[in-house]
Amino acid sequence: MPIDGALLEIEDLNAWYGESHVLHGISFDLREGETLSLIGRNGAGKTTTLRAILGIVRNRKGTIRFRGEDLTAVPLHAIARRGIGYVPEERGIFASLTVAENLVLPPVVKGGGMSEEEIYRLFPNLAERRSSQGTKLSGGEQQMLAIARILRTGADVILLDEPTEGLAPVIVERIGEVMGMLKARGMTIVLVEQNFHFARKLADRYVVVEHGRGVDYFAASELDAKMAGLAEQLGV
Repeated sequence: MPIDGALLEIEDLNAWYGESHVLHGISFDLREGETLSLIGRNGAGKTTTLRAILGIVRNRKGTIRFRGEDLTAVPLHAIARRGIGYVPEERGIFASLTVAENLVLPPVVKGGGMSEEEIYRLFPNLAERRSSQGTKLSGGEQQMLAIARILRTGADVILLDEPTEGLAPVIVERIGEVMGMLKARGMTIVLVEQNFHFARKLADRYVVVEHGRGVDYFAASELDAKMAGLAEQLGV
């Protein structure tokens, strides 16, 4: 049954890579304007959860409901056009294209996205490098560009996978500032992040993922009471 007020609902989601059963019935919901963080150790199934929501992992079963519509049988390109954007861990920018060309490559799927000038104000580094090829960008600039492309499309929800992986602390801080600005604008985000100290500054709610299952669910207000258990579960 649909959950009142939920923008995205994941119910009993299972997924397989070949014969390997990776997700074992994970369930959660996402409210409009909130940041939900999936936390867990490497290999727990967090990235697979995002990929299964989008249909990148095709061997899956369960219910994926967005704005009340079941997307389980909807193809990947059509899910994107519903307003769900994805920023993969590998970023996926085109190395031979300039920043400006990368930025306009994904199609606008619906109204309400940021203009190019709004994006350049949000990411001054990209404004300075707009004529630079992707190969000339630092890892942090590549991550900014990967996020910026989705903001332009008009997506209602961003699935963000390990945005701070491999980045210098000063860049991690800047990415955090940008995400804080997006939260202030009402952006809805599912954040997969190994850096728990980064995630805790942004998340409104958490799902702890272990062996492809959601084993704990709690709000940011409960975090302090959960820290001892999380330290054991996650090694934070």
